[in-house]
Amino acid sequence: MAKKIQRNVAPPRATAARQEDAGGAGGRRGLFDTGRVSKAVLSQFTTQLATLLEAGIPLVRCLRILEGQMKPGAMKRILTQVRDEVEGGTPFSEALAKHEQVFDRLYSNMIRAGEAGGIQDRILDRLSKFMEKAEAIKSRIKGALAYPAAVVCVAAGVVMMVMTFVVPEFKAIFQQLLGKKLPGETQFLLDLSETIRGLWWVWLLGIPSLVVIHVQLVRRVVGYRRWKDRLLLGIPYFGDLLRKSTVSLFARTFGTLIESGVPHLEALAIVKASVRNLVVSEAIDGILASIREGEGIARPMEESGIFDDLIVNMVEVGEQTGELDRMLLRIADRYEIEVDRSVEMTMKAVEVGLILVLAVVVGFIVYALLKPMLSLMQDFGRSR
Repeated sequence: MAKKIQRNVAPPRATAARQEDAGGAGGRRGLFDTGRVSKAVLSQFTTQLATLLEAGIPLVRCLRILEGQMKPGAMKRILTQVRDEVEGGTPFSEALAKHEQVFDRLYSNMIRAGEAGGIQDRILDRLSKFMEKAEAIKSRIKGALAYPAAVVCVAAGVVMMVMTFVVPEFKAIFQQLLGKKLPGETQFLLDLSETIRGLWWVWLLGIPSLVVIHVQLVRRVVGYRRWKDRLLLGIPYFGDLLRKSTVSLFARTFGTLIESGVPHLEALAIVKASVRNLVVSEAIDGILASIREGEGIARPMEESGIFDDLIVNMVEVGEQTGELDRMLLRIADRYEIEVDRSVEMTMKAVEVGLILVLAVVVGFIVYALLKPMLSLMQDFGRSR
């Protein structure tokens, strides 16, 4: 009798233990759990899951294995919830869609297409490769922008320090030796230094305020965001780099979704959500309208002005031959190479531009400070 009671009581204890474990690892956030999952962690999870499924391991067991390998944090917590839902009979794609902050529409829709075709391992492998290439492009662009941004910040800081602390010292010297008879360049530099010192609160509060206003306008005012995005596309070198990287992302995402069996309309809606530039997003709206009217996508792509003739022709050939996905992926490969070249050209142009600007600024400061000293030495020589 005691053994029967022990057997009847044991399972609820095990269930309670599992629930407690799920609550600690997946149900409650830790002190340092921000709820965010990095793209590197998500890409690693996708690759590992594809490998395990390809080996023939059932999905629930794969999730349990990967959950056990995860460090405590947002990904482990979310993966625990996904595994519990899949064990309860929820389709994997629906369980992922409930965590859209980590598994976006592209991810969950491709998983849904894999479930329908019974090729989840292949879909996950495509997803993994797609994420790696997309992150590689982003990393190259961020790396290209990080160096000039750092140089500009350091140079601006040095110039501000010179104008705030060094130039005023020369002002007292000039007043003692030359009185008010100063060259125009020197007087302008001294006046500018005095203005910067007197309006320090404007620099301290004004620049952060402008940044906050800009962010709010981008979020709330569509016209301002459209103007900003169009302006970025028109900047020499940088605009070309931005356009090529956006086109590469468009082609890679659209081609991967079509290759995975996602319908064109749904695929384009997902692509639109992944594109941040409003000008390109509105061009995708035109393509969506064309498909709804039963027409192709090559004509609205050409009319948008975003896609060049080569892309339009390749897409048109892909539509005619039924190999649109392959054509889009070829376009993505080609433009990723173009992005690399544009990064190199942009870096060289920015370096040259920064050197010229710094040379002009520093040269003007030195010239303005030395000119009265040189004139004083000349006057002194004449008097002797």
